[in-house]
Amino acid sequence: MLRATNIDSLSRETFDVLVLGAGINGAVAAAALAGRGAKVALIDRGDFAGFTSQESSNLAWGGIKYMENFEFPLVRKLCVSRNLLLRSYPSTVREIRFYTAHERGFRHGLFKLFLGTWLYWIIGSFFTKIPRLLSRRTIAREEPIINLDGCDGGFEYSDAYLVDNDARFVWGFVRAAIDRGACAANYVESLGARRDGDGWVTRARDVLSGRELAVRSRVLVNACGPFVDAHNALTGQRTSHRHIFSKGIHLIVERLTPSRRVLTFFADDGRLFFVIPMGSRTCIGTTDTRVERPLTEVTAEDRRFVLSNINKRLDLPRPLTEGDIIAERCGVRPLAVEDGGGAADWLQLSRKHVLEVDRAQAHVSVFGGKLTDCINVGDEVCAAAQELGVALPRPAARWYGEPDEAVRQEFFQRALQLDLDALTPPRASEKLSARLWRRYGADALDLLDEIRRDPGMADALIDGADDVRCEIAYAARREMVAKLEDFLRRRTKIALLIRREELARSPGLREACRILFGDDADRRLEEYFEERGAQRAATAPVAELPLR
Repeated sequence: MLRATNIDSLSRETFDVLVLGAGINGAVAAAALAGRGAKVALIDRGDFAGFTSQESSNLAWGGIKYMENFEFPLVRKLCVSRNLLLRSYPSTVREIRFYTAHERGFRHGLFKLFLGTWLYWIIGSFFTKIPRLLSRRTIAREEPIINLDGCDGGFEYSDAYLVDNDARFVWGFVRAAIDRGACAANYVESLGARRDGDGWVTRARDVLSGRELAVRSRVLVNACGPFVDAHNALTGQRTSHRHIFSKGIHLIVERLTPSRRVLTFFADDGRLFFVIPMGSRTCIGTTDTRVERPLTEVTAEDRRFVLSNINKRLDLPRPLTEGDIIAERCGVRPLAVEDGGGAADWLQLSRKHVLEVDRAQAHVSVFGGKLTDCINVGDEVCAAAQELGVALPRPAARWYGEPDEAVRQEFFQRALQLDLDALTPPRASEKLSARLWRRYGADALDLLDEIRRDPGMADALIDGADDVRCEIAYAARREMVAKLEDFLRRRTKIALLIRREELARSPGLREACRILFGDDADRRLEEYFEERGAQRAATAPVAELPLR
């Protein structure tokens, strides 16, 4: 088993760099370092992308809202980063139109905002489709679901989105790091680290077995996301930055509009509010609430805010209620501030990242950040590691992006010979060839061989989900699925698309469990619904009944 093998390696070997935290910052740090030849270890006390990096809006955007604060250098940097993601991951990160209705009396006039979208397009090097001014008549024709009462028109511009989900995107970097020799393990918690000679010794614990181990490394990178400050306290690191937290939530409901656009509004409190396509579902939100701790939950007030805003701004056959919610996402945005500042104007803070390097102790702390800027984080961590004495034998190596065109052509030629798309499950949201290539890259060639040997490997097991049998078998072999939630929520987005009650009745889920966990399938299935039930009970409306 890959995870067990890697945990054994953690305790035996000495690494150039140990990266703590496998959210987007930690994953790209490990992928970049491994891609350039460093000996890297990556651990997380939960699953890969198991916290903030699974709770985003699934957007890779250039930060148009930061223009209001005249942060044009940051907007330029994020637009360049977005463009790089679009070029490097053409099947995973795609351009999408943002369709914005403007209400009369808003703090900025319609034409001023429209000019802002042109400036945004120019700052973004004309990389996307040009913005468009929308009349009320155009909006009524193109998006009749929008309630135009009080609106004087709108505008449309482009940014980018993730075709799968944020956690799956993060996993791609973890997999890239492993493929280049990194040692990665989920559910391995750091208990603190100390300097020992010219390196670090990090005490760690396998959360699942209780086994304790010591991981030795020359450099320590703290990429624990919202928990960076807490881990720095464990190691005695003093930094000039810290985090404050903003909670954001999304509600997932049945698909509200067939268009593949992000509908954008300004909520009652003046902040951006999105209606985001998610396959056969729609994701709505988000909130922006100051909280004191990283651990948060969706409250009744959060639900009322999102549902009230969406019902006010869309002309629905009937108002959405809590009974329409299929799933929820809730996470914190860790916002980097200089120590002693940021509390008074936190709503104006950006998600820009900050690296603090302690040269004397060979320690790096990564504060803040957003998915759009992830490639820059990887490159900056590599530069910091070199500064701390880590040799990077392949300094010019390109450590990110999809496989080259020759591999892509080989896959699609073989898929065509196999007539793979004819095996696409009837209710799938896309052709099987496109899906396998996007999610598995060069490894999709092996999945083709499995389907050629047994066409049943192209069958979808879980009603309402696109995932086919060979993907589940691949996850069992290669994706370090330690709990059923890892598979349903992060390696896939099944738990976001299908109601918990429907999943509990699915015979296909039981078969998927047998593929993933063998003889331990029944226990893992029971564990999942017990944990989910406890989480749901803590935040559910009073009238909601538990699963029986």
